[in-house]
Amino acid sequence: MIRTLLMLAFSAGSALFVMPLLAFAQTGSSPAEATRKFREYLDEDWKRWMQEYPETATSAGFPGQNRRWSDDSREGIEARIRHLHESFAKLKSISRDALPAGEQLNYDLYRERLETVEEGLQYGDDPMPFHGVVPHSLWMPMTQMGGIQQGMPATLATMPHQTVTDYQDILARLEALPKNVEQNIELLREGLKRGYSPPKLMLRDVPKQIAGLIPADALASPLLEPFSKFPAGFPESEKARLTERAKQLYSGVVVPAIQKLHDYVAKTYIPACRESIAATALPNGAAAYAFHVRWQTTTNLTPQQIHEIGLSEVKRIRAEMDKVIASTGFKGSFHDFTEFLRTDPRFFYDQTDDLVNGYRIITKKIDPELAHLFGKLPRLPYGVCVIPDFKAPSQTTAYYQPGAPSAGRPGCYFVNTYNLRARPKWEMEALSLHESVPGHHLQISLAQEQEGQPEFRKHSGYSAFVEGWALYSESLGEDVGLYKDPYSKFGQLSYEMWRAVRLVVDTGMHSMGWTRQQAIDFFRENTGKTDQDITVEVDRYIVWPGQALAYKIGQLKIRELRTEAEKKLSAKFDVRKFHDAALENGAVPLSVLEAHMKQWMDSQAAH
Repeated sequence: MIRTLLMLAFSAGSALFVMPLLAFAQTGSSPAEATRKFREYLDEDWKRWMQEYPETATSAGFPGQNRRWSDDSREGIEARIRHLHESFAKLKSISRDALPAGEQLNYDLYRERLETVEEGLQYGDDPMPFHGVVPHSLWMPMTQMGGIQQGMPATLATMPHQTVTDYQDILARLEALPKNVEQNIELLREGLKRGYSPPKLMLRDVPKQIAGLIPADALASPLLEPFSKFPAGFPESEKARLTERAKQLYSGVVVPAIQKLHDYVAKTYIPACRESIAATALPNGAAAYAFHVRWQTTTNLTPQQIHEIGLSEVKRIRAEMDKVIASTGFKGSFHDFTEFLRTDPRFFYDQTDDLVNGYRIITKKIDPELAHLFGKLPRLPYGVCVIPDFKAPSQTTAYYQPGAPSAGRPGCYFVNTYNLRARPKWEMEALSLHESVPGHHLQISLAQEQEGQPEFRKHSGYSAFVEGWALYSESLGEDVGLYKDPYSKFGQLSYEMWRAVRLVVDTGMHSMGWTRQQAIDFFRENTGKTDQDITVEVDRYIVWPGQALAYKIGQLKIRELRTEAEKKLSAKFDVRKFHDAALENGAVPLSVLEAHMKQWMDSQAAH
């Protein structure tokens, strides 16, 4: 799973920029002139969105916004919605026909993005065209998976902290934190009035997450993490001065604000939240769920169609899993085998450091093998990082946080060390292929490093493509020297089964009346996942309706295109060229990927 700051809270900017619509009249203009005007529009719009959402700017490495938080006041939200409408009007005033083919694709992608975000307004979504994993809900800005209690420390940790000026920016954000907290409390209140809230049960760990931000020792707080590790050579006098100021802000403004948030959430918000789990319980819920399914999968598949695909895939993958079990010589049922995998001590580390080092060893095995599968590799490095303790219990087994080439920040493959008996060794190879390379890090970094593309193309987050590619990457394990023992191979199949199960339980809970326990039972019946993982996963699907559908739908399309290319090109098929072609445009809707790859197949066949 990709975890990006693009999905967390967002911010208000400077003066509203207004570009006269007449400036875009392109009748009779040359393709070069039309391209210049279109790119000016895209550049200005990107800058404006970065001003509106400073946390996103920090994540993307966009300069100049690191002292501010999003303006989540009513006025700030209304200004963002106005800008969305104005931006769309400007885009529609540009003549698509005057643009060359490559720019027409940019036009189509940007128009589709703005149209989708405008449509999402009626379902309470934030008017942000560059969301990451999930659209940001205006009226449900906090769940166990995300919100300011996770977004604020993540933003502060990813800010540049090399110079005195960098640290002054961090201090400015700490000083401004109470205002953002107040705005988010007001959004929670407003959400309740409008009938929007997450299910009560899903929020059981959130007070603990919030309290984890304000320990007695200021420097132990995730919010002050940059002050616990200054870069080498940083002036000692400045260290002391900046740290002292951070401690003053912590005790004087940060702790009271976070404590107020904690008390409101624990005493008022959670007791008022709904008991139901289905997205259909929310205002206009059935239509909202269908919309988010289309958004996440970039298809027109209905929840019922996706449910059926899931059942079919569960059956297919189960047959593969049974073959692997037979190859081990294990005597017993499928459930006996999965219980063996969940409980036998040989499959678990006893020490946190050993688990983390295990992940690092796997990634270093993969790295040199990538040249066999790709002609082009990213320049940006990545590392294995540990999910912070304050949020680990409610988080998935791992996630990837993109780096920022422009800011010199590497990618980070975050792994969960909470409850070591929920982190079996046999899942680590598949997980690493997904989250690091050739999965998220490779694909996202190549997209960020595209030359000559507008900024929005470098940061597009179509889940069906991004997560579909990462799931497809899990199938490349043998090609990079992994899955040499049957347990790790079973881990790969278990992970694929996990994504097939998602199609069944997500649609089941949100459109077919399934209970949470039904979803947990179906999960347990068909995978080797531990109970900790199963619970966290099902609860994730409950608060992110539709997002988990993207993985399998995207993977099936990529696999279908590869099979078609192998058949059509036969001896001419080159897997390195196939992968390079699939990734060369960055993340795109599946229909765009399919058209591009069919064109690539035709060009390869003609050679």
